[in-house]
Amino acid sequence: MLYIVLLAMVAGFLALRLYSVLGKRTGHEQPLPRPAEDRPKPVAVPRTLDIPSEPRDTAGALIDEKAQPGIRALVSADSGFDVMQFLDGAKSAYRMVLEAFWKGDKDTLDWLVGDDVKGAFTQAIEERKAAGHTLDNRLVSIENARIVEASIAGRDATVAVQFDADIAAVTRDADGNVIAGSMSDAVQTHDIWTFGRTLGSNDPNWKLIETDEA
Repeated sequence: MLYIVLLAMVAGFLALRLYSVLGKRTGHEQPLPRPAEDRPKPVAVPRTLDIPSEPRDTAGALIDEKAQPGIRALVSADSGFDVMQFLDGAKSAYRMVLEAFWKGDKDTLDWLVGDDVKGAFTQAIEERKAAGHTLDNRLVSIENARIVEASIAGRDATVAVQFDADIAAVTRDADGNVIAGSMSDAVQTHDIWTFGRTLGSNDPNWKLIETDEA
């Protein structure tokens, strides 16, 4: 039963604060999120932008056709938005959020996700703790990551990314015995994570605000 709940969380409720590395360049690129004391100084990089002039709806496309108008509106409102950089950072942040959830690291999740998602995480972590269970999970690979929706309402921008990944999932009891899952058989997951940010705010970070199953 708990394993079913786990998979549901991975597919539907798991979700990453996206640091300014996600879609924001102002002449200086910041690294992927790390503890404050470990973060190196920004490094200057050239700005690139990949907004296809024609729809890209094949497997592995960076932007779904239906998302392109929203991406163009976002670039118009914020010329520093960088699609390639956003997706690169999103994939790294995807791993960070999953690992934080699996470890029950609520402090890390606190600055990765929005309030609603944080509430779902916290509840699942507390239920797992009460049952005396731990997760011995591993993100095997991210097969694909692409933008499937994007929009702007006032100053609030949202970008939804679909992640297709393989995850090895194991649940252990208080004695360390495996009660569900297998580290040798990866589970295919297809998640859509929506990130939000207020354009023009002092906070350059994108946060996970909604999750769903693709």
